[in-house]
Amino acid sequence: MKTPQEIVQLMMEKDAFSKWLAIEVQELNAGNCKLKTVVNPTMLNGFLITHGGISYSLSDSALAFAANSRGFKCVSVETSISHVRPTKEGDTLIAIATEKHRGKTIGIYEVQVFDQNEKTVAFFKGTVHISSEMW
Repeated sequence: MKTPQEIVQLMMEKDAFSKWLAIEVQELNAGNCKLKTVVNPTMLNGFLITHGGISYSLSDSALAFAANSRGFKCVSVETSISHVRPTKEGDTLIAIATEKHRGKTIGIYEVQVFDQNEKTVAFFKGTVHISSEMW
């Protein structure tokens, strides 16, 4: 059986979008994940704040890595996000995914996104389908 680190390495090899986000895996263990990225100018919207899709995508990657880290291939079936504070160019975003429920075919995860000052900027919830296929 592959380790969580080996699984995420395999996932990242083909994940051009996570690479574009310049995601750094800071912590990883079965069911949990901590990711980091720094907001660059291409991540800003017309208000010159971070586009909501950036924190969403960072959260989605944290969800994927946390869910798949147990060895079974998982895909999201439902996700949602609430943005509570804006960020800007140069800010660091940190997403922490936590497994809340893991059944045979369904997993539920929460991701909290913080800035470099440890202020919460978003809350994300994701549900995944757990397949029987192993990494």
